Amino acid sequence: MTKQVILTSNAPAAIGPYSQAVRVGNTIWISGQIPLDPTTQELVKGDFEAQVRQVFENLKAIVLAAGTSLDDVVKVTVFLIDLTNFALLNKIMAEYFRAPFPARAAIGVASLPRGSLVEVECIVAL
Repeated sequence: MTKQVILTSNAPAAIGPYSQAVRVGNTIWISGQIPLDPTTQELVKGDFEAQVRQVFENLKAIVLAAGTSLDDVVKVTVFLIDLTNFALLNKIMAEYFRAPFPARAAIGVASLPRGSLVEVECIVAL
């Protein structure tokens, strides 16, 4: 099968040797997104809520660039610096996704790139 790279200027450019997303067949793997502003490539200012909203906006932009929507996301993996933000994550995630919700894992980690409080990756199935 052929790999198709998904790229959009509406989401942050990759900060390493990886693609924003890759499609193979009917599956799209979206790289972990941290709360970078796509125009400045800088971490958004603000608290966890501001950061997680930017992450979901970045994911949404990539999914749209792939010609699909968040409704087609089947798996989400969330990395959190502080698990006390779990309830707020659930609240905000419910604004971006609707039933039937994707499968999800939320993992507490010691640190993330650029001092981010959150990173999210997802898989889309078409």
